[in-house]
Amino acid sequence: MFDMDIGIDLGTANVLVYVKGMGVVINQPSVVAFEKDTKKLIAIGTKAKKMIGRVPENIDVIRPLKQGVISDYTVTERMLKAFIKQAMSRKATLRRPKVCICVPSGVTEVERRAVEDAAYRTGARSVLIMEEPVAAAIGANVDIIQPCGNMVVDIGGGTTDIAVISLGGLVVNRSLKVAGDDYNEAMIKYIRRKYNLLIGEPTAEEIKIEIGSVYPRPSDDYMEVKGRNLLNGLPDRIQVSANETIEAFSEVTAQILNAILGVLEICPPELAADISQRGIVLSGGGSMIYGMEQLIEAKTGIQAMVVEQALEAVALGAGKSVEFMHKLKKDS
Repeated sequence: MFDMDIGIDLGTANVLVYVKGMGVVINQPSVVAFEKDTKKLIAIGTKAKKMIGRVPENIDVIRPLKQGVISDYTVTERMLKAFIKQAMSRKATLRRPKVCICVPSGVTEVERRAVEDAAYRTGARSVLIMEEPVAAAIGANVDIIQPCGNMVVDIGGGTTDIAVISLGGLVVNRSLKVAGDDYNEAMIKYIRRKYNLLIGEPTAEEIKIEIGSVYPRPSDDYMEVKGRNLLNGLPDRIQVSANETIEAFSEVTAQILNAILGVLEICPPELAADISQRGIVLSGGGSMIYGMEQLIEAKTGIQAMVVEQALEAVALGAGKSVEFMHKLKKDS
């Protein structure tokens, strides 16, 4: 019999589940497909994501989380239950799990309660709600217990969380409802405006991952993009360059940069001095867009570093939360 602990990064784009002693065992898109009339679940995660834009009228494919918060409570609960059941099947246990779920730092008390209730309804024994930037710092092995300023920027799918952490808590933080999904949307609009070509979100995300950039590359890169020509309605294809994506992403990138600068401006001077010495820690899928480190460093004058496991940092931190809470109580 094992006392299982589960850490969950309940993201707008992906759900990651960490199981104590096993690491991250699930990394699946936050997508659910079900029949409209019967509400019968058809697919969850990767299988459901592949259905986007390819289903008949009687099937709905949705993301039950929008901008880091639950938009469809019932579907989120069913998705969570499926993922937790899948995670528990990896390891024999007779007890209900203790669960830590991460949420954006800017969620309201009502939104926090909705996540907590959804987790309890899946059968959790106890539930801890933790802010994503704190979890990201823990997952990146940053010592946030000491009286020293640490700045974390977590660029997820639906939100960008920027926080200054000291003594295990948030000193200054801002949650911006602009992140990876907005980069996808910006790419769709850019391709439509410049080339009269309509592409879907999966294609836009592929462009972002393959050649997406926010800072000039030493040599340009290209990718073939397929879609529907808006002038004649026929399938068409174009070549998109990495440098074009800088232009396409510029508005979204500017909002994230302005939010980072805004947090630095109101940060207490002692902590600001610590940050200038220790640097800015970047996590989340959005931090992996080419040039994000260089751009933030160029605009702030402070070294920026993407953590080694950027996509998994929040889930890892959630999994280590029990150990962290114990250390925090011991040091207080």
